Amino acid sequence: MDPHLLRTYVTVARLASFSEAARELGYTQSAVSQHIAALEQDLGAPLLTRRPVSPTAAGERLLEHAGPLLLRLAAARADVVRMAAAPAPGLTLAATPTALGPAVLAALPAAGVTLRVLPRDEIPAAVATGTADLGLLDGLAAPSDPLRLPDVAPLTTHGVGEEPVAVLLPVGHPLAGRPGLRLADLADARWLDAPDAALPLAQLRAATGGGVFRSSLRYDGSDVRTLTTLTATGHGLTLLPRRTATGVPGTVAVPVTAPRVVHRVELVYGGTPVGAAADLVASLLDGARDTGEG
Repeated sequence: MDPHLLRTYVTVARLASFSEAARELGYTQSAVSQHIAALEQDLGAPLLTRRPVSPTAAGERLLEHAGPLLLRLAAARADVVRMAAAPAPGLTLAATPTALGPAVLAALPAAGVTLRVLPRDEIPAAVATGTADLGLLDGLAAPSDPLRLPDVAPLTTHGVGEEPVAVLLPVGHPLAGRPGLRLADLADARWLDAPDAALPLAQLRAATGGGVFRSSLRYDGSDVRTLTTLTATGHGLTLLPRRTATGVPGTVAVPVTAPRVVHRVELVYGGTPVGAAADLVASLLDGARDTGEG
C-alpha cells in the first residue's frame, strides 16, 4: 500500500472534500481523484462515496489502520533523520500542565527552550515524529508502576517523579473536614471532566474498578488555575497532585487514602538525546535518583 495514496485518502475523508484535500496537500483535484482511484483499485474495494464525500464501511475500517500506520512512518523518518543530522540548537519540551513541577522548571536551560503544553495522548506522537525533543507526561498509577502509553514508536521512558494525590473540594463541602478520602466513596459525586488539566476521570474509574465518576462540567482547556477556580465555585471536584491542590484559595485539598495510588511523571524520548536535551535528561534522572522516585 503506497503511503502517499493513504495520506491522500485520510485527508479527503477528514475534510469530506476532494477539492479541499487538494488545496491542503498542494495537489490538483484531478491528482487527488487519481490517488483515491488507485488506492481503491489496489485494495479491491470502494473507499468513498462521492456525493456526499463519505467513507464506505471498508473506508471506515481503513481509517482505523491509517492513523497508526502513518504515525509509524513519520516516527521512523524522524528517528533516522535524528541519527544522521547535526543536533539542532535549543530544546523543545512537550508536557502536560500537571507534569511541570518546580523541579522540572528549575532544571530547564536558561535560554533556547520551547515549552509546548499538549494533551497526554499527543505527547508520545510529538516525540516520536520529532516535533518535540523530549516529553513529560503524567497520570495516576500504583507506586512505582509505569504509565500505560500508546505504542506509537520505540521510545525510552523513565519515571522522574511520584507524589501523593488529593481531592480538591470547595470550602464548606461536607467532606472538606475529613483527614482522608477513599476514591470509591466519591464515585457518585459531581466531578469536573478536565482531561488536559487534571487527572482524567477514566483513570479514576480504572483505579477504583469502574466507578461512575459522572461529569458535572467538562473543561477542555489546560490552565490549572481555571480548573481550580471551577472547583472553588462549586462546579465539581477534581483530583490533582498534592502540591498542585494545596493552598488553592476557596478550596480544601484532602489526601486520597485508598486505593494506594500516586501521581507519576514520566520522561519520554526517542533515540539518544544530544545537546540541551541530553543535559535536561541527565538533570531529571539525577533528581529522580536523589529522591528515590525513578
